[in-house]
Amino acid sequence: MLVAAAAAGALAFSAEESDKSETFRQLELFGDILARVQSDYVTETDDPELIENAINGMLRSLDPHSSYMPPDAFRDMQVQTSGEYGGLGIEVTLESGVVKVVAPFDDTPASRAGVEPGDYLTAIDGESIVGTTLDEAVEQMRGQVGEPITITIARENEDPFDVELVRETIEVKPIAWRVEDGFGVIRVSTFNEKTTDSLAAAVKSLQAELGPNLPGLVLDLRSNPGGLLDEAVGVSGVFLNGGEVVSTRGRDPRDTERYNADGGDMTDGSPIVVLIDSGTASAAEIVAGALQDRERATVAGMTSFGKGSVQTVIPLRGGRDGAIRLTTQRYYTPSGRSIQATGIVPDHEIANEILDESALKRLRESDLPNALKAELESMAENEEIEHDIEEPPADYEGEDFQLQRGLEILAELNASRKTAAVAQ
Repeated sequence: MLVAAAAAGALAFSAEESDKSETFRQLELFGDILARVQSDYVTETDDPELIENAINGMLRSLDPHSSYMPPDAFRDMQVQTSGEYGGLGIEVTLESGVVKVVAPFDDTPASRAGVEPGDYLTAIDGESIVGTTLDEAVEQMRGQVGEPITITIARENEDPFDVELVRETIEVKPIAWRVEDGFGVIRVSTFNEKTTDSLAAAVKSLQAELGPNLPGLVLDLRSNPGGLLDEAVGVSGVFLNGGEVVSTRGRDPRDTERYNADGGDMTDGSPIVVLIDSGTASAAEIVAGALQDRERATVAGMTSFGKGSVQTVIPLRGGRDGAIRLTTQRYYTPSGRSIQATGIVPDHEIANEILDESALKRLRESDLPNALKAELESMAENEEIEHDIEEPPADYEGEDFQLQRGLEILAELNASRKTAAVAQ
């Protein structure tokens, strides 16, 4: 028995050594190719740029969200998550070498100019950006405040067109609120370091206007590209009395982290309708999934983007060499759902327009090159769902059918709540 165990251990060690040896051989191959390019390419090469592109190629082959950030881009990212930065106000991703819009942020040059989720950005100031890295494209879009910039947009079923913008200091205000039809409407546009505190302040303002026992509120997460995981947990905690919001699991299933709500439900159980669409991604999906699973809110709209992965930013040499953004975990809703590539399916599927083929083809996570696959169980469950999508009537003249229906659903929930209270 001891001899057999020793032999098995030796075989495992030998296989591990063989794997390392092959890795070193491949690194030598990379060095040989780099040396040949340096010596024989038709023009002189920029060696740091070649190596950076090679690193990005490796990371992009993993999934659409892993990438290398040079020092300048890393500093920009740190500024952006603090809630203020310079640029146009667009969340973008890369699809087949083309920059594609996930969503514009509210009240930014991009949103005011009519940039839409799913638009392709093909050129900046007349220079093609097709084939560039995502970081390079973002760097070109940023610049001095007040400087003009022209972006070329390719939109489905339309000829490419130019949009002229002026760069601004983008101070992303994550929360906007108002009263409509006697209910609170809270728009959450992103999850930065200010989101939870701003949401709590909005709820208090609504309670001051409508009374401490809110009749209900709409939480609008449409076209919200996500942001910080901790803020998603904080936002969910505004409406939950403790309990799990989300869990994350890495390569080893034993490395599970659970994030719980803290602080108690500020609204004391007031009815909530959460609005989502194909631009609702990442942290916004965590909130929608948590409130749906915990039966704290009714979710309405269209199936969300389906980004169910967590990226860890790993500084290199303290940030002096930039950082890598690496996908390290998947996240799961309280019931154990992974929404990677499948998204959150609303309780009430409601379109904001008459659906045609192009409307049904909105960009989602599963469309991105090298996207992490959905887990088999989740995909099977998703395929069994029969989609009965409510569309606006042909003669509808309103501006926002999803919000209108959300308010109507909220009124029904509030009436049921009052009836239940009387019955008690």
